[in-house]
Amino acid sequence: MSRTTPQRPLDVEALFPELATCRGTTTRLHPRPGRPGAADSSVGGPLLWPTNEPWPLCTEPHSHARGRRPADIHRQRQILASAWLREPNPGPADEERWLLEQLSQKHRVSEAAATDPLPLIGLAQLYRRDIPDLPAGPDDCDLLQVFWCPFDAHGPTGHGMLLDLRWRRSWEVTEVQTSPPQPQVVGFEGYVPEPCVLHPEQVATYPFAGLLPQDLCARIDDWEETLEEAAEQSENDDAAAPVGYQYDLSIPPGWRVGGFASWHATDPSPMNCRTCATPMHLLLTIDSSEWDGGSGSWKPLEEQDLLTHRSATPTEVTVGRWGELNIFACPEEPSHPHRYSIQ
Repeated sequence: MSRTTPQRPLDVEALFPELATCRGTTTRLHPRPGRPGAADSSVGGPLLWPTNEPWPLCTEPHSHARGRRPADIHRQRQILASAWLREPNPGPADEERWLLEQLSQKHRVSEAAATDPLPLIGLAQLYRRDIPDLPAGPDDCDLLQVFWCPFDAHGPTGHGMLLDLRWRRSWEVTEVQTSPPQPQVVGFEGYVPEPCVLHPEQVATYPFAGLLPQDLCARIDDWEETLEEAAEQSENDDAAAPVGYQYDLSIPPGWRVGGFASWHATDPSPMNCRTCATPMHLLLTIDSSEWDGGSGSWKPLEEQDLLTHRSATPTEVTVGRWGELNIFACPEEPSHPHRYSIQ
């Protein structure tokens, strides 16, 4: 089933005509639970990885001997999803509670040393043929594959994430690895994705307000304050929340490719290529939720009747403290190292 973004509550270009020159596009990926194959764009599905190529590994020394088993995480999610759909009494039964407790336990891998390489988790793969805003990779590669380490134990702080993005030419893969290595335990369940098929949809998008010209940004602020004041003075307790530029008119939530990055958790930061100093473009956004209370207007038309929290979190991926990960690429040379920001 396709997914369709509702028409925006207001015509933002009619309110602020200057935005017409800033308009861009982004492709909402709309991941939803399914059974993707290696030939499909997906989140958490099997990857088109050659049998004769080593699987990506984390080689940074760090402890990875204790954590939860990925299979236990998947099983726990399945039980909870079924339990909350149960009628007339939703929620886990007594016998399920015991099993859920067992599945939530952490385990120790006695033979895992901090210096041992750790298999990365295959998070997603994206084919250019499916996604309008996905740029060509180096040497005209048509497939982007995303991996990450399931432990927060990297970088200068020792508590950062580790990403590994690989581009390849899909037509060159003749034999696919069907049983890639997997970590025995993970440090954080939010690193373990559920298999999801994608329903790409290209939509219009506009820059983060803080990156607009100062005068335009000030006018948008004034307009939003006027709407908020009117809502506060309204006697209608059931009135909808005021429409906002950031959460309703500019940047959609959820997994998406291309467009503009949101900087709602930090001040905007210049993302220039560390190799050639070129301003980088947003490549991919990995989000903890497809919509939420602040951006419910983006919920697809086909899913307006979905009210549960789990319907907005199909991938079960969690970034940081329920945030989003923006990954940037160099537009001049896609092979240059990517950069990222957590919001």
